[in-house]
Amino acid sequence: MPHRNARLTFHGRQTLVDRILRDGRPRAHVAAEMGVSRQCASRWVARFLAEGQDGLHDRSSRPHHMPTRTSADVEAQVVAQREQQRRGQDWLGPELGVAPRTVSRILRRHHMPYLRELDSLTGEVIRASKTTAVRYERDRPGELVHMDVKKIGRIPDGGGWRAHGRAARETTRDRTAKIGFDYVHSLVDDHSRLAYSEVLPDEKGITCAAFLARAAGYFASHGVSRIERVMTDNAWAYKWSLRDVVAQLGARQVFIRPHCPWQNGKVERLNRTLATEWAYRQVFTSNAERAAALASWVKYYNTRRRHSALGGLPPISRLPPT
Repeated sequence: MPHRNARLTFHGRQTLVDRILRDGRPRAHVAAEMGVSRQCASRWVARFLAEGQDGLHDRSSRPHHMPTRTSADVEAQVVAQREQQRRGQDWLGPELGVAPRTVSRILRRHHMPYLRELDSLTGEVIRASKTTAVRYERDRPGELVHMDVKKIGRIPDGGGWRAHGRAARETTRDRTAKIGFDYVHSLVDDHSRLAYSEVLPDEKGITCAAFLARAAGYFASHGVSRIERVMTDNAWAYKWSLRDVVAQLGARQVFIRPHCPWQNGKVERLNRTLATEWAYRQVFTSNAERAAALASWVKYYNTRRRHSALGGLPPISRLPPT
């Protein structure tokens, strides 16, 4: 493969060959003009005589024999598990007994799309997303927690379009009936990624304040005895309704800069994980069924689910014993 100091491109190699073969000039003279060695010039001429113009194109620097390369059977298992489970390298690697970095290379080699580009239920490519390289992490549990609300559409009794398909849903849908939304309130610890979520009927101030009090109790039961700072966006409910609860916790409330949701990125990322692994991961036939499944998923998230930012360990691994 070419490198940044390579003197010859495909056009330069063609020029070198033409000067030697067509014009009949000495190879040493042409090599000196092109800034390469005589041996290099001879090699390109030999490739041209053997393969024509195709021989002047770049070739891969990969060796012909790689005895330590992952076997085709293992690669097939990685690809199959990625398609079935739609999990990342930190989950697939330990499950299959392969290093996560090896899983990543296999996925890129097979041109598998990134998880962020896939629909969580069907696995179809639906979008691309931006990422940021700037990240931070607090030194101890409770030093900073992130709070936010995720609004999701309610599921009509009997299931929605994900259960019956869009075509069937359009023929049976009662357009006069308002299904409405659920509001998933979440609190995430910055250091350990310990999370707590509830499905509530609205995002009013009194609802948010009551949720924060319950979430603080949940954190205390898991060893996070004190919350020092609570980070939220600038929603009215957060600005004016959390003061009493924050004061009772002995904490300080901080706000992100307006229109900069990435500053509250840890809970925003949890919102996406909730959508892909709980809300839209499987077909639910009722809204109550989906809401009831949240508590068990939160427990799985905190105690068993591998977290890439924690070295493949669950949040409970960073908490003090209780």
